[in-house]
Amino acid sequence: MNAPAELNSTALSIEDFFALVPETTLPNGTVVPSFKVARFAASKGEDGKVIHSDSLKPWANINYHDARKACEDSGFQLITETQWLAIAVNAASVDANWTKGKVGEGKLFRGIRKGLVSEAQPANANSHIKERRQLYLSNGETLWDFNGNIFQWVFDDVQGNADGLVDRPFSENSPSIILAPYPSMEKGMGWYPSAGSNWSGFALIRGGCWRSGGYAGVFRLNYVWPDGDGDGVGFRCTKSL
Repeated sequence: MNAPAELNSTALSIEDFFALVPETTLPNGTVVPSFKVARFAASKGEDGKVIHSDSLKPWANINYHDARKACEDSGFQLITETQWLAIAVNAASVDANWTKGKVGEGKLFRGIRKGLVSEAQPANANSHIKERRQLYLSNGETLWDFNGNIFQWVFDDVQGNADGLVDRPFSENSPSIILAPYPSMEKGMGWYPSAGSNWSGFALIRGGCWRSGGYAGVFRLNYVWPDGDGDGVGFRCTKSL
């Protein structure tokens, strides 16, 4: 059973903090097996380990390598590029995620991005921040902050090496840059690069943060040096079925 759109942490088990993403065939033919993804960007518990919470701020100031380790130490995995794309493509197919209530009409909703706050916010801050943070999947699952509030590290399993770092330029048919249904910066897609861009050696980040403005969106793609640990970048865990 899906968790409610507004969560009460004290009443839920760890399983309630993960959403089921159905098996997805991306428009380029890539099949992404079904998996579970954390509804929220990871937070940091008192013991220094990952905690999933709607009332704690996302865990920022953590570099790519430490984010991967934090997920693994808690029995999870860092979200991959193809998993993120599966979520983005699925969300873009749902009427409720478009500002005019119909796929392709208006813009895809984007989350906290207007600079009205000075740091990433917990999910339960939604009631007083007038920027729609939730995205809904076709199976009714609800996710927070794939479209703003805090960038999230992504393990690149498309053009990345064994460590998930970008290893070659984006090809013309790279799913990382061709699967958004509209061009970069149009209809709420967020910004993403063009073919030939070479981010080799960097780690991917997606979504946007509270100060990203019109550049934020579920298809937003950017990069940071993997040892970087700024306050605008966090991470999200996944788990196998």
